[in-house]
Amino acid sequence: MGVFDIIKDRRSIRTYKDERIPKDKLEKLLEAARLAPSAANRQNWKFIVVENEEVKKQLVAACNNQPFVGTASNIIAGVGDPSQKWHQVDLAIALEHIALEAVELGLGTCWIGAFDEDEVKKLLKIPQDKKVVALLTVGIPAESPAARPRKSLEEIVAYDEYK
Repeated sequence: MGVFDIIKDRRSIRTYKDERIPKDKLEKLLEAARLAPSAANRQNWKFIVVENEEVKKQLVAACNNQPFVGTASNIIAGVGDPSQKWHQVDLAIALEHIALEAVELGLGTCWIGAFDEDEVKKLLKIPQDKKVVALLTVGIPAESPAARPRKSLEEIVAYDEYK
């Protein structure tokens, strides 16, 4: 599958099969994140992979009670250092590397931006001086949603100046 096809096929998956991701596939996802670019190649990030069922249940509450969060095989927390100017961009790129690699591996993901950061930090023992940029559910999809509508290029692209 080519990169463009993977981009076209990526969907937010909110229904997962009750199966664990094979360890080799999980490691490949994390390797995709490790290879992501970062400002000045600092790689100033940490990925916390949640496997524990009890912790996943507690994360459901911390994620505004979105029940599907707890049904994923894993939840990956992207943690950055806010003292680094580009930490949020760096982590977004790395997490999207995971999301795209997941498509190639037949897995599904969903970005989670609605969460109580203090509660997530407490549950995952993340130092207060760090920033939880996003969470990503990962699992074996039990759904295949249709593509959502997208704006045309003419609506989102301008050349040489903002129009």
